Amino acid sequence: MTDLTHFDESGASRMVDVGDKPVTRRLAVAEATVQMQPETLALIRDGGLAKGDVFEVARLAGIQATKRTADLIPLCHTLPLDSASVDFEYLDKSQVRVVARVGTQGRTGVEMEALVAATTAALTIYDMCKSMDRGMEIGEVRLLEKSGGRSGHYVHERLGEAGGK
Repeated sequence: MTDLTHFDESGASRMVDVGDKPVTRRLAVAEATVQMQPETLALIRDGGLAKGDVFEVARLAGIQATKRTADLIPLCHTLPLDSASVDFEYLDKSQVRVVARVGTQGRTGVEMEALVAATTAALTIYDMCKSMDRGMEIGEVRLLEKSGGRSGHYVHERLGEAGGK
């Protein structure tokens, strides 16, 4: 089990010791998609929901989630974040893409923070619109890019097509 860093030699769970790792600039970009009825997305786009601006609430939820990642994922380190953003892109008349970007100067990466932000923002869209569209689907949650640290720069093959930065 030594290949899995969150387990010791006996198989017991552990938080990885990053104390000796150098501090480097870390960045992660993740995405999620939300598929819905075209009428639902039109209402969101046109500001027609009584609950308010769906994307702004989802953006705040995603950013807030980055700061709570270690509370949700048991072996994640609590990280001081330098930046977090959540943006939305209309993919077609019934699908929106959520893109989360998170940065820090630290000893471990922010991939989980970016994934949690994208997922939480997508869940918030669902929550705000579920009364009119229970058939919404959240999908395509994935890490698009990660930089910093010993493992170097990772870019998902979709990044060029998706227009991530």
